[in-house]
Amino acid sequence: MSAIASLAQSPAATLPSINGLGLGDPFARALAARFTLHRMPDAFDPRAEVLVSVGARVDDALLDRMPALRLVAVLGAGFDYVDIAALRRRGIQLANTPGLTDACVADLAMGLMIAVQRRVLAADRYVRDGKWLQGRFPLAPRFSGRRLGIFGLGRIGAAIARRALGFDLEIAYHDRARRPDLPYRHFDDLGALAAWSDNLVVACPATPETRHRVDAGVLRALGREGVLVNIARGAVIDEAALVQALEAGTIAGAGLDVFENEPQVPPRLLALDNVVLTPHLAGGTNETWDACYAGVIANIESFFRTGRPSTPVDLK
Repeated sequence: MSAIASLAQSPAATLPSINGLGLGDPFARALAARFTLHRMPDAFDPRAEVLVSVGARVDDALLDRMPALRLVAVLGAGFDYVDIAALRRRGIQLANTPGLTDACVADLAMGLMIAVQRRVLAADRYVRDGKWLQGRFPLAPRFSGRRLGIFGLGRIGAAIARRALGFDLEIAYHDRARRPDLPYRHFDDLGALAAWSDNLVVACPATPETRHRVDAGVLRALGREGVLVNIARGAVIDEAALVQALEAGTIAGAGLDVFENEPQVPPRLLALDNVVLTPHLAGGTNETWDACYAGVIANIESFFRTGRPSTPVDLK
């Protein structure tokens, strides 16, 4: 008998069994309060119908160990670490928690742009090293009133655009589909958008089509005074080309929250002073994670109650 059926017939039965992979302690505690949690890799239940994954690869090799699996639930909106084709072949559902991280990701995008443009970290070091006593810190270009290009005008891209209006930024975007509901200029070509932009923010999903879309040509188009910010996924940018562009002064600087092989960051990138680096924390605030925890739990409870999560991902 499936866990769904047993739960429906016996509400007082043992809590349903789920497997969890890549969980932090607060999330694990929240899950364990409502389900019988097997925290991988130390614990594992091959009979579990639900797997919760937080940034951990879900592929055929993992799925082979879970013959009873019927749902993969992920934290946040992104699920590029899940093999969608493998789920589709096995008839396994996928659920995410869309929309909950948008505001915080957009906030950090603005912070990274300002930090790079105004050289905030370099100025902080200047004060701490006592150099202010020797003279003023060099001037940097202003941030307000410049041109902002957004690669990917989904929920997060649109949230960034709304915030940018408060800084009097002129906004344009590149996306596979136009957004006639929004007043911003659309560029059919990413390189053309980069050439127009002072700041280029990457806010698109990671797909085979977007892999390394921000390449050496796009960086050359962005130009010597351009700033690149990535709060999407590291694979969208050709990281080797970006390092070369930063070292050569092809672009002015970059703000990066995500990396191609995170948590590994290229040593050459770490050595540069025209970049601001954060450890994939854009959507990771106390309030956002609490909301995402609740969203994952709601998906699992809906699945055990009805056979469907509350926010399923269309795998067609």
